[in-house]
Amino acid sequence: MALKPLAERLRPSTLNDYIGQTHLVGPGGIIRRMIESSHVASFILWGPPGVGKTTLARIIANATDAPFHTLSAVTSGVKDVREVIDQCRKEGSGMFAGARPILFIDEIHRFSKSQQDSLLGAVEDGTVTLIGATTENPSFEVIRPLLSRAAVYTLKPLTEAELQQLLDHAISTDEVLTRRTVDVQETAALFRYSGGDARKLLNILDLLEQSAEANHPVVINDEVVSKSLQSNPAAYDRDGEMHYDIISAFIKSIRGSDPDAAVYWLARMLAGGEDPEFVARRLVISAAEDIGLANPNALLLANATYDAVMKIGMPECRIPLSECTIYLATSAKSNSAYLAINQAMAEVERSCDLPVPLHLRNAPTSLMKKLGYGVEYKYSHDYPGHFVRQQFMPDKLVGLRLWVAADNPAEATMQQRQQQRWGQ
Repeated sequence: MALKPLAERLRPSTLNDYIGQTHLVGPGGIIRRMIESSHVASFILWGPPGVGKTTLARIIANATDAPFHTLSAVTSGVKDVREVIDQCRKEGSGMFAGARPILFIDEIHRFSKSQQDSLLGAVEDGTVTLIGATTENPSFEVIRPLLSRAAVYTLKPLTEAELQQLLDHAISTDEVLTRRTVDVQETAALFRYSGGDARKLLNILDLLEQSAEANHPVVINDEVVSKSLQSNPAAYDRDGEMHYDIISAFIKSIRGSDPDAAVYWLARMLAGGEDPEFVARRLVISAAEDIGLANPNALLLANATYDAVMKIGMPECRIPLSECTIYLATSAKSNSAYLAINQAMAEVERSCDLPVPLHLRNAPTSLMKKLGYGVEYKYSHDYPGHFVRQQFMPDKLVGLRLWVAADNPAEATMQQRQQQRWGQ
């Protein structure tokens, strides 16, 4: 019989062997309290891969002696859900019924709306205790009625201290590793490649053990780990939570005038396979929203960058993307144009369709001219300085200010010019 992988051999069956997530399973943690009280409510575990979501669900089932059923959202349909619920209903009825059955659904974010709808009744009436696991933000991927019936608990990547604890535990307890001499010289590369993922650490350790010659120590140092793995695929999901987190960090680093951080997040996206066109579009938006009138050239450069990205593609387009990112991050900042249009949109929503003043209306027909369209309009270029005071706002909004100059030299000049024109 083939030996199970190390990660499966070391899968804990009790909380005493479970490493990490102390905010949930440590003293006073909500999940520990559920287990100790034998009263488990439905919940969804949200966290990155390899942090113990499935293991925690199994530990709960073992500790409460509850019937445990599992479905994978990748391979299960509505029919499978209904069959499992019917089975749970039988297990939960009768004189000798024990703990409420637990239905564990892995990757619940992949369930369609109809599949998630099929769970509602059974969760609502207590036929099953639902435990879902997801790597995606439940706010976006799980229907609201189901979220209202199940709490969401966030699991975190393992810290270096927790990874060290896991490494020590594996070396001292695993049936294979205890028969080998394991020489741990360095752990920096091992922990870096693991990225807070317990399963990944154990898989790497498994690989090192299997590739070490018999009767020779299993050596763990940075060089051996790096050579064994060759490369470290970036932890990045173009369609998932990481996508939104990293683009958010990228834009906020530009807004916060930190070019080093901005270029780092740019590299994270490109290394993870992000579409360069998506990044270029966000740079155009940032140039208008965050730099704006403080440096109008930023929008020109962002547009040129977008054009260059479309023309040359990866890997060369990383260079104009980097150039634009650094330029935007180091530029003066202003969001006055962004604030002005937001206030204007809010005013339009509030005041609805106010009439255009007659003197501003076009008068292409004789009837319109007789009605006063365009009468008394003053053509600005006919006056000194190409300016003459007249009303441009609807009557009810005369005096309304929407654009307020930001505190930068470019807009200070613009504001001074407006004060000279309008006396305000």
